[in-house]
Amino acid sequence: MRSTRIVLTALLATWAIGLSPAAASVAPESPEPPPGPSAFTLSSSAFANGGVMPKVHECTSGGGNDPAKRNESPPLAWSGAPAAARSYAIVMRDLDNANLIHWVIYDIPASTTSLPQNVQHVYQPPVPAGARQVYYRGSASLWGYQGPCSPSTVNTYEFVVHALNRESLTNLDANSSTRTAARAISSASIGSARITGES
Repeated sequence: MRSTRIVLTALLATWAIGLSPAAASVAPESPEPPPGPSAFTLSSSAFANGGVMPKVHECTSGGGNDPAKRNESPPLAWSGAPAAARSYAIVMRDLDNANLIHWVIYDIPASTTSLPQNVQHVYQPPVPAGARQVYYRGSASLWGYQGPCSPSTVNTYEFVVHALNRESLTNLDANSSTRTAARAISSASIGSARITGES
């Protein structure tokens, strides 16, 4: 009888240990899911998203002869673009002036992830090599970037970088308008990122 009680006691002790928190804690944990793709983002070292754009990026055709205004395009950088991107394009608009297009640069190589400040005002700037710009006709006439020109109001300017599904927009040339170029870019876009600046 005594030996039976000893056996039962041992069995109960073993069962209790199996139910204890310490025993449960050794169960293998489920593996964490792999991280998802990073978001496609655009930024500028010259101003924060929604912040004030420095005067150096404002147009020189608005009068006033302010030496701080140099009509230099801002530095831009992007990351997290779709893996299928074969080139990039950037479109700048004045959101408070009927979405007026101020800048179009396209055929930016897929290996490029940033633009320096003051991209040259030519059809095919040396940096980034291979890119092309549209001729701006408005408050000024020039290749490429035309900075903010709103002396009596504060307007919001939007910069959008598009990842494109082709290496070159061969349907565009030196005679293409900003609107034609913007439509071609939208048609080839497989993803975009944007920032805004006030001026």
